[in-house]
Amino acid sequence: MLVPGPGAGAGPGVLDPWPLGVPLLPAREIPWRGEAGSAQDADMLTLRAASTDDLAALATLHAVVHDAHARHRPDLFAGEPSPDALEALLTTRLSEPDVTFLLAETPDGEALGYAMARVVRREESTLFRPETFLSLQQIAVAPGASRGGVGSALLEGVRALGRAAGCRRLVTDVWDFNEGARSFYRACGFRPLNSKLEQEL
Repeated sequence: MLVPGPGAGAGPGVLDPWPLGVPLLPAREIPWRGEAGSAQDADMLTLRAASTDDLAALATLHAVVHDAHARHRPDLFAGEPSPDALEALLTTRLSEPDVTFLLAETPDGEALGYAMARVVRREESTLFRPETFLSLQQIAVAPGASRGGVGSALLEGVRALGRAAGCRRLVTDVWDFNEGARSFYRACGFRPLNSKLEQEL
């Protein structure tokens, strides 16, 4: 289900806002599949807006993505960041008014993944039309929960957030080495937008 983050005080029939001020959607329960790959009827995901109370869980999940990036492109990505530096970075991101972290949890509060999305408002210019769109900047899923529907549930939550914010489209980018992510996004209906190329000199 989609619920407010920790400390939110919605009364009966009242939906607290996301950090963006976008109303929450009606609560929904989302089934997921465990490591065995079979549907776990007793396990339902909860999607909620993360807060600084969730820094430890966010840092653990962030490491999954960063480690993969550093392993494939050590020329670009630094090694494991210090806990204090990562906490400061995540705290800054959480404080930005156009950024939302969606956290996926089991009923007992185990964090299985998160998605970070940013609403981008582009003003009209000589070359571009004005537009508001949603940028999905990261999805991280715990290794034990991969291929169980957590990523799809987070993506659907991000789409709902974008629609509520008046966004026309959802965009993301993916590293060429990350075939798993590329396959996931293709299966979810994403299509190529542009390509960034590089050449060593």
